[in-house]
Amino acid sequence: MAATHFAWTSLCLPTSFPGKCDVHRSSSVKLLPRRRGASVSVTANSSESSPKVSEQPVIELQFIGPKPESDGRSYPVEEARAVSGEKLLRTIMLDNKLELYATYGKVMNCGGGGTCGTCIVEIIEGSDLLNERTDAEFRYLKKKPETWRLACQTIVGNKENSGKVVVQRLPQWKK
Repeated sequence: MAATHFAWTSLCLPTSFPGKCDVHRSSSVKLLPRRRGASVSVTANSSESSPKVSEQPVIELQFIGPKPESDGRSYPVEEARAVSGEKLLRTIMLDNKLELYATYGKVMNCGGGGTCGTCIVEIIEGSDLLNERTDAEFRYLKKKPETWRLACQTIVGNKENSGKVVVQRLPQWKK
């Protein structure tokens, strides 16, 4: 796609050099109209010229809210998708503007370094699609259920698998 723009330009010296240019300050300047670019698409029928695009496996994520809705029985659910093996659970949650930290963690978190233990989530379903617990998780979650993970240490997928992961946000708020 190429766009062509035409505009009037002067190759004259400034008016401080009298007699060197025909255009005076009082004369009107006319600009040529701009032309909008035309788009052209070309498609090839040969399979040799078009590269084969392999689809990357995708992990579907459901995030269950920490507090019940007004009816007192159901919890809000938000969904996201991520390419398998490319992102940490923490990054996915922050990118989708999902609440990750409790009050203390919003102010005093380590920024994803695995040194504070404030980004706790509970994996309800799909734990087999995540990496194994890290040393940091064993250190901070040794007295917590096996289903609890640190979002900053949890890699979603392994570049080959796909499926669904259900995550309970802020499990420490559950009653």
